[in-house]
Amino acid sequence: MIARWLSLRAGDWAPYALLPLLVLATLPVMSFSTWLTLTVAGFAMGMMLFLMAAGLTLIFGLMQVFTFAHGAFITLGAYLAVSVFGALAGWSSATSWALNLAVLAAALAVALLASGAAGYVFERLIIRRVYGAHLRQILITMGGLIIAEQLVVAIWGANPLPLPKPASFQGSLIIAGAAIEKYRLIAVVLGLAVYAGLHLLLNRTRVGLLVRAGVENIEMVEALGYRIRRLFIGVFVTGTALAGIGGVMWGLYQELVTRSIGSEMTILIFIILIIGGLGSIGGCFTAAILVGLVTNYVGFLAPKLALGSTILLMMLVLLWRPRGLFPVGAG
Repeated sequence: MIARWLSLRAGDWAPYALLPLLVLATLPVMSFSTWLTLTVAGFAMGMMLFLMAAGLTLIFGLMQVFTFAHGAFITLGAYLAVSVFGALAGWSSATSWALNLAVLAAALAVALLASGAAGYVFERLIIRRVYGAHLRQILITMGGLIIAEQLVVAIWGANPLPLPKPASFQGSLIIAGAAIEKYRLIAVVLGLAVYAGLHLLLNRTRVGLLVRAGVENIEMVEALGYRIRRLFIGVFVTGTALAGIGGVMWGLYQELVTRSIGSEMTILIFIILIIGGLGSIGGCFTAAILVGLVTNYVGFLAPKLALGSTILLMMLVLLWRPRGLFPVGAG
């Protein structure tokens, strides 16, 4: 890894320096405690965005599928969390870290399995029929998103549902004079763990090698005799399972779940994919953190610009690097 970094041309260092430069550039314009609070909040938001976006960048990178139904799996994860937390309300309300972590783990496990299973069905029934037809993909997956939202209404009702954080996750810790929400720290740890797991899977396993090779040159993988369709199914299921996990964490962050919680994130997820570079997990990770930090910094320093800050960020990145920060196959 060190040798790879040393071999980079001078211009290639810039994307790696973007995050630290942003973090350091904002320090002089606010107090240290405010800066620390906003920075941790930005990283936590970035981790949750990464959980929701990582699966889609794999799906698009390998399968070239424009799926606007990704938000449906985020919504499914959030509503399943409501059901799990309701069933284990005693654990959630207890002032025990062990019980609170257990109910969160249960919600994440249920969301992962159910969203992955729903993704398998969705790929078999719908996606497999529109491979290579991008316009049809957009239309049919948007229809799938609308149907999924109506199914949510049929199962859980049309009214928004509360999803309070477990008792031990509420409140803040005071670190260097800054108030840091406990839940944000948990989100950071989970996001880093998922990223590390994906990094190891993609770079240290045979399956990961095939996925990366498929992203680079799918025809070559097929010519070597590998059944790329099975790989497609596995990637799609993994992507939807990650979306379900992201839905759990985002629902707890919002503390209120609506049927549009996933569709509302779709545009932001696509912005992250474009900024990071389509098909790049590392780019998705960096872009998600970048979006989280910019949203929090701009929201504090210039609230009137907060709404359009992510669009402006995407425009600036594309003017600088039209293929995103870390495009697959670059160099």
